[in-house]
Amino acid sequence: MKKMKYVLACCLLLLFGVSAFSQTDSTDHKTVADVFNASLSNAEREFVSAAEAMPADKYSFAPTNGEFAGVRTFALQVRHVASANYEFGSVILGEKNPVDMGAQENGSDTLKSKDEIVKYLKDSFAYLHKAMDSLNEQNLVAPIKSPWGKATITRLQIAVLAESHPFDHYGQMVEYLRMNGIVPPASRR
Repeated sequence: MKKMKYVLACCLLLLFGVSAFSQTDSTDHKTVADVFNASLSNAEREFVSAAEAMPADKYSFAPTNGEFAGVRTFALQVRHVASANYEFGSVILGEKNPVDMGAQENGSDTLKSKDEIVKYLKDSFAYLHKAMDSLNEQNLVAPIKSPWGKATITRLQIAVLAESHPFDHYGQMVEYLRMNGIVPPASRR
C-alpha cells in the first residue's frame, strides 16, 4: 500500500510539474492523455527498435551461462510485453482483453516468426495508446475493478505500470542483444 501511495504521489508530482513548467498559453495546454501518450511513445520507440534489431534467427536466444536458468527467450520477452500492453489497455478501457495472454502472460504460442511477434508488439502499443487517449482528469483516479485480485485500482496506477513495465524487459533485451554482438539502437545514436 505504501508503494502504491508513493507511485501515485510521484505521478501527481510529475503531472503537476509538467503543467507548472509549461507555458500558460492555452494553445500549449497538454491533456492528461497527451502526457501519458508522450511517455508511452518513448517506451515504444526504445522497445520496438530493440525488438527489430535482433535477427530473426536469434529470437529463440536465451542466455544459458551463469544464473539464467529458466529465463524467457528474446521472443518471449517481446511477446510478454505485448501481452501486458493489451492487458493494461483493456483495464484502462474497461474492456475484455482482446488477446490470449498465454502461459506466463507470454501471449499465444501461435506467434512464432519475428515478423508476427513484432507486428503483435506494434499492435499492442497502438491499443495501449488508444487506452491512454481515454484518460482525463475526471477518470484518472476513479476506482476501477482490478484484474489482479485487489478490490480496486485506478487508471493512473495502470497507466504508470504500463509505461514502466516495458523497461523492465528492455534491460534484459539489451543484454541479449549485446550477448549476440548487436549494439542496441538506443546506444548507436
